[in-house]
Amino acid sequence: QVQLVESGGGLVQAGGSLRLSCAASGRTFSVHVVGWFRQVLGKEREFVAALSPTGARTNYADSVKGRFTISRDNAKNTAYLQMNSLKPEDTAVYYCAALTGAWTNRDPGAFDSWGQGTQVTVSS
Repeated sequence: QVQLVESGGGLVQAGGSLRLSCAASGRTFSVHVVGWFRQVLGKEREFVAALSPTGARTNYADSVKGRFTISRDNAKNTAYLQMNSLKPEDTAVYYCAALTGAWTNRDPGAFDSWGQGTQVTVSS
C-alpha cells in the first residue's frame, strides 16, 4: 500500500478549471495504477479516471472524457487530475486511490489505498 494525500480542491465557477494533486509516500508508487473517484453525499463513490503505472494507458468515465486529464510524475510520486470546463454536476469530494492490478479496473472496492479526499464545488 501507499499513503495518499490530495490537494487542490476549491470553489470555481462553471466553465472554470482546477488541478488536483495526489502526493504519494512509499517506494512502490510507480508500480501502482492511480485512480480518481468522486462522491456526493448520499450517493455511491463514482469512478472518474485511472492511469497505468507508466502513464501510457488512461481510462475515463464518459461524463468527464474530453474535459478531464489524468497524469502522473513518478519521479515526484505525484498524480494529477486536470479538470477543465467544469460543470455544477462535477461538484463532489474527489478521492485519489491506488491499485496494484489492471488499469482498466473501475471498481472502488478493488483499490486498496485511498486519500482523505478534497472538496470541489462548481457554482453555476
